Amino acid sequence: MDPITHQSSSLANKSRWIRGRLHDIPFSAARGIRVIPLESSSCPSSQQIIYLKVINRLLLVVSPSHLELWSSSQHKMRLGKYIRDLESVEREGENVQAVWSPDAKLIALLTSSLFLHIFKVQFTEKKIQVGGKQPSGLCLANINLVLSEQVPFAKENLLVSNIVSDNKHMLLGLSNGSLYSICWKGEFNGAFELSLDPRDGSQDNLLQYPLSNGEAHGTSVSDDKIFRNSAITQLELCLTMRLLFVLYSNGQLVSCSFNKKGLKQAESIKAEKMLGSGEAVYVSVASEQQILAVGTRRGAVELYDLTQSASLIRTVSLSDWGYSVEDTGCVSCIAWTPDNSAFAVGWKLRGLTVWSVSGCRLMSTIRQIGLSASSPVGRSNHDSKHEPFIGGTSVLQWDEFGYKLYAIEEGSLERILAFSFGKCCLNRGVSGITNARQVIYGEDRLLLVQSEDSDELKILHLTLPVSYISQNWPVQHVTASQDGMYLAVAGLHGLILYDVRLKKWRVFGDITQEQNIQCQGLLWLGKIVVVCNYIDSSNTYELLFYPRYHLDQSSLLSRKPLLAKPMVMDVYQDYILVTYRPFDVHIFHVKLNGELTPSSTPDLQLSTVRELSIMTAKSHPAAMRFIPDQVPRESTLGKHTSSSSVLSVQEPTRCLILRGNGELSVLDLDDGRERELTDSVELFWVTCGQPEEKTNLIEDVSWLDYGHRGMQVWYPSPGVDSFKQEDFLQLDPELEFDREVYPLGLLPNAGVVVGVSQRLSFSACTEFPCFEPTPQAQTILHCLLRHLLQRNKNEEALRLAQLSTEKPHFSHCMEWLLFTVFEAEISSQSANKNQRSASKTVTKVSLLEKTCILLRNFPEYLDIVVSVARKTDARHWADLFSAAGRSTEYCFIFLVIAKLEGPAVSQYCALRLLQATLDESLYESAGELVRFLMRSGREYEHASTDSDKLSPRFLGYFIFGSSYKRPSLDKNPSFKEQSSAHIASVKNILESHANYLMSGKELSKLVAFVKGTQFDLVEYLQRERYGSARLENFASGLELIGEKLQMGLLQSRLDAEFLLSHMCSVKFKEWIVVLATLLRRSEVLFDLFRHDVRLWKAYSITLQSHPSFTEYHDLLNDLEERLSSVLGNK
Repeated sequence: MDPITHQSSSLANKSRWIRGRLHDIPFSAARGIRVIPLESSSCPSSQQIIYLKVINRLLLVVSPSHLELWSSSQHKMRLGKYIRDLESVEREGENVQAVWSPDAKLIALLTSSLFLHIFKVQFTEKKIQVGGKQPSGLCLANINLVLSEQVPFAKENLLVSNIVSDNKHMLLGLSNGSLYSICWKGEFNGAFELSLDPRDGSQDNLLQYPLSNGEAHGTSVSDDKIFRNSAITQLELCLTMRLLFVLYSNGQLVSCSFNKKGLKQAESIKAEKMLGSGEAVYVSVASEQQILAVGTRRGAVELYDLTQSASLIRTVSLSDWGYSVEDTGCVSCIAWTPDNSAFAVGWKLRGLTVWSVSGCRLMSTIRQIGLSASSPVGRSNHDSKHEPFIGGTSVLQWDEFGYKLYAIEEGSLERILAFSFGKCCLNRGVSGITNARQVIYGEDRLLLVQSEDSDELKILHLTLPVSYISQNWPVQHVTASQDGMYLAVAGLHGLILYDVRLKKWRVFGDITQEQNIQCQGLLWLGKIVVVCNYIDSSNTYELLFYPRYHLDQSSLLSRKPLLAKPMVMDVYQDYILVTYRPFDVHIFHVKLNGELTPSSTPDLQLSTVRELSIMTAKSHPAAMRFIPDQVPRESTLGKHTSSSSVLSVQEPTRCLILRGNGELSVLDLDDGRERELTDSVELFWVTCGQPEEKTNLIEDVSWLDYGHRGMQVWYPSPGVDSFKQEDFLQLDPELEFDREVYPLGLLPNAGVVVGVSQRLSFSACTEFPCFEPTPQAQTILHCLLRHLLQRNKNEEALRLAQLSTEKPHFSHCMEWLLFTVFEAEISSQSANKNQRSASKTVTKVSLLEKTCILLRNFPEYLDIVVSVARKTDARHWADLFSAAGRSTEYCFIFLVIAKLEGPAVSQYCALRLLQATLDESLYESAGELVRFLMRSGREYEHASTDSDKLSPRFLGYFIFGSSYKRPSLDKNPSFKEQSSAHIASVKNILESHANYLMSGKELSKLVAFVKGTQFDLVEYLQRERYGSARLENFASGLELIGEKLQMGLLQSRLDAEFLLSHMCSVKFKEWIVVLATLLRRSEVLFDLFRHDVRLWKAYSITLQSHPSFTEYHDLLNDLEERLSSVLGNK
């Protein structure tokens, strides 16, 4: 990082600009799996890591014969270890259970011969030097054995469960169904048994499912059969909720409470109720969300709400991906992130997956296989050797910040695999968000998701200045300014600002000032960044106001002391909301006098305008956002010209509250009344009243929320019911966000919801795949248009549609609009067959007619109607024709022919038209015909093979190539047997045209052909390497292809780059040399020639001997100079 010129000489040595590194990586920013090697064990009989735990940035690993202590901070280093000698292992047995005290000072181990070992962890004073001038803050640790004693029940031949503990006592379960308490000082408190307590009088609630004998017990289940005849296999302790969960070998799960006395005495622990479905094998509690995750023998995970009598919330599994318990085995481990926003699940036989609390699949080591009828395990998988945890997962543990997931493979003793995760800048806690930019942040970097109008989504990979993050790791807070052009990032201390346009960082010039700031939250107030700072010396909190042009104490605009630690914060225009526990709301108004420039001295004043103290028994707010009053856009113009304007903005009178349990409500700030709206919400975005420089396509929306139901949109409506909720992504299963796409935010100017999903990429040189976050976009324009049409706002709908015509998703969105409206019409007719009143007909048909009238204003109208007709039953075409107009009927010629003459005739006509469009190079039309042929063939086939039942999406997986690596058609031995004649015909026509273009070296047309029809070029090149794709002579090939491509044109260069990437993927050397020469890609040629000297000599002689190739002599000289240094050393 090189410092550059300061912005102002008067600010020299105070606040500095540092040029940032911003890499434009379309669609992905891959991160691999980090391997942490472990000490080899001394021939243990059990090949299993028994314990993994993170406390205070330390990672404890316990194996059968030794334990290791690692740093879990920025630098992963082993700080200490204790290896038991062989004599001790033979005499006392291997380590089978372990627990680490909450203060990280003591470690307890239990051996197979039931010896209790207690170790003490002590750190030395010597700092470890990692690199650079600054010490790492890490110290070596000494691990000393302080107690070794056999437990009193050792002679009873009992097995033990895991161990849980508080600061004073440990608790473990025994195979006779009892619990045993041990003091950390080594005192054995004895065993005791559990019994359900029926004192509440509601005995039926104690057991609400059948026992193993199939009889449903409504009695109090004093049934000591559960407790005495079943071994305890796991204990799960939640200190904050004072709950203990006891899991038995028969799958029964008991919830217990304990009092202030802790785990010492039997009378302090009371069994209260039985939970689950009776198939539990693992449990994990999320204390913040008060949710219990129960892993089952079926491989599924059940989530229970501990605040609502432990009611079942939802169940997640891999069944929708085609995997059953025979493929994955039962659940072996579950681990929640520190903030309880997600949980990781490992299975006994194969794989691990991470889900969000609402059920969105965020990451999985197991690949999605689609709707195949074959068994996932039995099915051969070329990439299975690259799949992590192919043999199962034994232990999972998150780091303290949720950036790393440590995982142990089943039967592994040699290593820990660490997965890197990023967090989304969401509207939770005390950091603000913006709709202009979506940001994912990792422990030391940012991923910026952005869309430039009609461009596709892409991810910008941004690394933080080493000088800052090395001393303030990890990143803890990130927020973007309202326009998305500035980012504020805070680590352990201080903060830094990033200018997206200039690609530069601003940091504190005075390191002492930076270290005095412990940021607890960030907000943007126009051009001012607001820092919620914790003062360690006084244990108080304050708000600091810095101008974005200068980070220094001398430019501090204001300092506002706070009453306590803020629970949530928000800002809207000149108003700041601060909420304290239990539920005290304070609203401040900010007034800025003077210009906010380096040359002036502005004065910022805060005044309290509202204070509310609300008494409620509900869970604490996780997020609160102002709801601006929605007024016409023209009435707000001109009001934001100056931050010091007295008439800047009307004070908001309502705010939206998201509570920790997922309840979403509206709070009236005038009278303190709260109105509940919905539940099971994970995220929400307030969209109304947000001024944008660009056109805001979602101006009429109040807010959107996301939860296990999917996305929901809320509109303002007149009358008593101020808001109306509409599930706009659940109208059709194919139209909703996939369960693998997690929403990040909105792009109001594009009218889309931006999400991110996981993508796997494989490399032959790495053991594991890379997990790449891939941005996805889901348009909501069709919902907004339907909303306007339903309210007879036809002109507004037309203007909104016209504003969106340049958006890449416009045609698809219009198709969704017509499809959803038409589907609603069909459903309404089916539900009301006996009630065909005139009013119903007018209402429903009117909406369909209004939709068609709207679509007629755009040239895509006919294509949209045809596409919708292909998705619907022919019995309902008459209704669609009636609303769309008779002029659309000719678009259905192939559909009509198929009905009258049969699918064979229809497909024959379509195939002839496909050939004609290819002959005329109309590749976009050809692509549409290909999709029509594939869909129509599938719809009218009556064969009984399993392939006939495959979904269009899955069948397209094998037919059309893309940026993903697809299996070859010819390499699948059963494909030709299962595929029908029309698929073979389409394939033959496309391949024949590809042969024609390749033989004539019509490469620009070839690129357009591949992109338009999604033809699998990689598979074609592999097959035709020695056929039509072969280059007979390098010199003639270079000359001919240079003439065909006309490299002076930008589009031709892009086409050449496209071809080069495909040639590299199949290692087609002849084409790689020619295309790389034309593109002057010296790095590609250098990498090729340094491994093939003969090819380099032939290449050099050819270019030197042909006069027409003199333009490449500079490239040749550069390669010769680089290769001489490499080849000369060999």
